[in-house]
Amino acid sequence: MRLFAIRDYRHLFSAQVIALFGTGLTTVALGLLAYDLAGPRAGMVLGTALTIKMVMYVAIAPLAAAYVDRLPRRTLLVLLDVVRGAVVLALPLVTEVWHIYVLIGLLQAASAAFTPTFQAVIPDIVTDESDYTRALSASQVASTMESLLSPMLAAVALTFISFGWLFLGTSAGFLISALLVLSTRIPDARPSTHTRAWDKAAAGIRTFLRTPRLRGIMALNLVVAAAGSIVVVNTVNYVRDELGGSQSDVAWMLAASGTGTLLAALTLPRVLDRIAARTVMMTGAGVLVGGTTAAVTLIAAGLTTWTGTAIIWTVVGIGMALIITPTGKVLRASVGRNAIPEAFAAQFSLSHLAWLITYPVAGWLGTNTGFTLAWSLLAVLAGAGAISALLLWPRHDERGAMTTLAAPDRLAPSKDRSALAKAA
Repeated sequence: MRLFAIRDYRHLFSAQVIALFGTGLTTVALGLLAYDLAGPRAGMVLGTALTIKMVMYVAIAPLAAAYVDRLPRRTLLVLLDVVRGAVVLALPLVTEVWHIYVLIGLLQAASAAFTPTFQAVIPDIVTDESDYTRALSASQVASTMESLLSPMLAAVALTFISFGWLFLGTSAGFLISALLVLSTRIPDARPSTHTRAWDKAAAGIRTFLRTPRLRGIMALNLVVAAAGSIVVVNTVNYVRDELGGSQSDVAWMLAASGTGTLLAALTLPRVLDRIAARTVMMTGAGVLVGGTTAAVTLIAAGLTTWTGTAIIWTVVGIGMALIITPTGKVLRASVGRNAIPEAFAAQFSLSHLAWLITYPVAGWLGTNTGFTLAWSLLAVLAGAGAISALLLWPRHDERGAMTTLAAPDRLAPSKDRSALAKAA
């Protein structure tokens, strides 16, 4: 592919992939660490840790996007990787639950600053319009592959080693990522059209609020978070306590959800050539509402089987992919080229705001009242998000969205992108 012939992009993409897999392994290991420290209350510990993560993402990512054009970006990315590597290295040494919360706060603050900075670098390295589109798609594929392969790698590794070694491998991955970033030539940032930091931080969110299809995406974020929280937060306690599984079984069950995500992601590029993004994403919302409802039925009726759980987890993975995969295309078709980093930063914060709502429900409510009530509430939130998306993203916008999604590769980046932004 011509895109990967660009040396600096190739190194940055490799750094992203390594960091993503490091994050995925940390998520698996963190759940097992929480179970080791808190036992039956591991869901609450993990839910709190992930809530801290979401607070950091929602608060810091917009500020990072606002100031990214004022900082030496290569140095910043390297420092953030080093900080993440050091924090992960300290995690297996903790002996108290509150230690996890402090370290997770530091880790996720660094990650929240890394993502928008990385996204802002790409258009300055990949200057060709069609290559830039492929770069965004490649980034999405990398995220999808991580959701599948990280739990599988963890499952294999846990067959031979304890989960503490996963933290050591993750730390090494972040340091390798830092070296790859250091080997790139990242140009100075182009000044944003907004002069004040708050204007830049809020610009993407204002675009979401005034654009129908983006308001629909805001509602779909809640659907993804409601269903995903069941898998991310509750799998550890569910597999260990309800199914009587091992550490490795936890990772394999997480991999079931990742398998669904990958299968859908591999199919979607051809589907999106023929079917509008709105139709695909609304279908995904329906799949997730069905998946959460099935999970509630499973636990309420006492039908906790390995096969039934794996099927539901896979369905949830498919539904998440149907919503997440087309999101980048919808964003690109809805804003001008210069506003793409701000739009992606806004989606980054808004999507994590949805997780900030659902993580405590899965973790705290699930621990204190049981899975049935917590999952029922999450199913209600998923349904509310799906209905809101249908109302906020009107059907008459569907054909226009399909047309604009097919157009960017053939448009000049300045004049025609501006027209697209006004049309949205």
